[in-house]
Order: sequence, then C-alpha cells, then structure tokens
Amino acid sequence: MTATDDLVQRVAARAASDSENLPAPVGNARIAEAEAHLGFPLHPLLARLYGEVADGGFGPDYRLLPLLGPGSSVVGEYLERRQASVGVEHPEWPEGVVPILTWGCAMYAGVDCFSDAGQVLLFEPNPYSGGSWEECWFLDAAGLAEWLETWLAGTGWFEEDAYGSEDVAEPQPWDQAADRLSVGA
Repeated sequence: MTATDDLVQRVAARAASDSENLPAPVGNARIAEAEAHLGFPLHPLLARLYGEVADGGFGPDYRLLPLLGPGSSVVGEYLERRQASVGVEHPEWPEGVVPILTWGCAMYAGVDCFSDAGQVLLFEPNPYSGGSWEECWFLDAAGLAEWLETWLAGTGWFEEDAYGSEDVAEPQPWDQAADRLSVGA
C-alpha cells in the first residue's frame, strides 16, 4: 500500500464517520466528463477522492463541492469564474485552479491541477480594492495531501480548536498569483 492509498483510506473513514448521507463516489466516466468540461485533467489525488471516497460532502467545514451537477459544483464554479476572467484587464481566477470548497463570504479553497503536488489555495476576495486580484490569493498548503492531513489531524487554520495556536500555519500570499493570473486570461 502506498502513502496515497493510506491517505485515501483514512479520508474515506473520516468522511463516513462525519456523515450518514455521504454521496456515492463518481465513476471514471463522470471524472472524464468533468475533465472534458474543464479542458485539463484533475489532480490525480483529487480524482481519487471523487472516485473512491464520495462526490463531495466531506472535508473541512462546509465540505467539498460535488464534482458536477446542478447548483454549486467544482466544474460549474470553475467555468463561471474562468468565464468572468477571460478577456478582462484584471482576471480574477487562474486557469487550472478548481474550487473544491467554499468557506462562505465568497472565499474558496482551490486545488491547482497544474502543480505536481496539487497546491491548495485560498481565494479571499473580501479585501479586494480594485486592480489586480493577486492580493486575494494565498497558498494554504503546498499540496492536497498535506492539506488533507491537517484536516484529519484537526490542525488546519480553519479548525475552531486550532484557531490562535502558534503551531497552526496560516495561509501565505501565493507567490505565483501574478504570473498565473496573467496566463490564459
């Protein structure tokens, strides 16, 4: 068993214990459909979560969005945000970053499907003051596996019990934001 296999199993166990009504996982055809709509492959670990754990409904706080479907979904939110970013002077949403979870107040957790580790980013638009959106993007975790580990351990900045702890890593400005927002706009 690989470390990724172990992580997926632990996420599945936590998801099942947190929710009695967990959606069924999606099949390979549904993942392929999502990727066709997106125009790029999902990060492999993210695809495994949707294919082996559930179609959203698990994870920190507000829980992961469903992959596809009516209402708010990973694909729907991504396409809406990218459409609003194409052809404008100051794009809001970078290509390849799929929103996986809403924190409320227009804030999102997103996975960078173009990064090898699947960086997890925080989009926090509330302090936006006009001009570039780069100030609204933060690196939450260097990779999706790391982000999931903080959720499983209860040590993420988003955990109520961890708030204010000196050991909790706060999201830092995403140093790639300016470059990524200017590519494919």
